[in-house]
Amino acid sequence: MDKKAQYKKYHLNNKEKRNQYSREYNLKNKEKLKQYQKEYRQTEQGKKSHRIANWKQNGIIFHDYDLLYDIYLQTTHCDECKCLLNQCEKSRKCVDHDHSITDDNNVRNILCNSCNIKRN
Repeated sequence: MDKKAQYKKYHLNNKEKRNQYSREYNLKNKEKLKQYQKEYRQTEQGKKSHRIANWKQNGIIFHDYDLLYDIYLQTTHCDECKCLLNQCEKSRKCVDHDHSITDDNNVRNILCNSCNIKRN
């Protein structure tokens, strides 16, 4: 039996034991893990993974989330009203998507918050 098969077999046979260990570790190291997450979210990879997870949670479906993230970062103007996108509330970047499509790409545009609200 090769190493990979042994590893898989061990994990399957000791699933509850591993879960219990994880729960105990997380409880003992709550503050340490919280600090690690805070620092990770400040990194580029942390920001990216958090944003993509947020998109998925909000029902945004796209064939390549890395590509969508790159498009999102490169977009400087609203596709609807052409205003400059920044971090203030009215001109905050939003990924506009069709809520009725739930099984395929549903992204339409990168819009400012104002245009995104008008479109819904």
